Amino acid sequence: MEPRIKYPKVSPALYTAMLAVEDQIHKSGLDEKLLHMLKLRASMINGCAYCIDMHWKDAREAGETEQRLYGLGAWRESPYYSDRERAALAWAEAITLITDGHAPDDVFEEVRAYFNEKEVVDLAWAVAAINAWNRMAIACRAEPGKYVPPKRSANQGQ
Repeated sequence: MEPRIKYPKVSPALYTAMLAVEDQIHKSGLDEKLLHMLKLRASMINGCAYCIDMHWKDAREAGETEQRLYGLGAWRESPYYSDRERAALAWAEAITLITDGHAPDDVFEEVRAYFNEKEVVDLAWAVAAINAWNRMAIACRAEPGKYVPPKRSANQGQ
């Protein structure tokens, strides 16, 4: 499938603004591996091949295991995730599937049990951002498979 539009070049100001949002998300203090898992799960739900490829690679580069990655589509039935991660995944799914009952109170209460108010908001921003990226990549047909994650320095993630 050929890309339709190279949206970063066509609309560089908005692309740069989205990168600034991403920068703030990564400075929020949320765990990097958790962020990649949330982005990967939302991308799976949205069917965004480019973002699935990107966040799978980014998660591996951040030290995530293949087992936890390939179990992500069935995270509720897989023993590889902590209760905190499960709460974040449920929150991410609720926000991604917002037309399916909005963000239910029980899901909100569960995420609040493991994350403080700022973290809940930061998680929501992370999910909102990946949903925006998914829609741009799908609409413009970003080509999966060519993304190469940045290499981590020896001090990164410690």
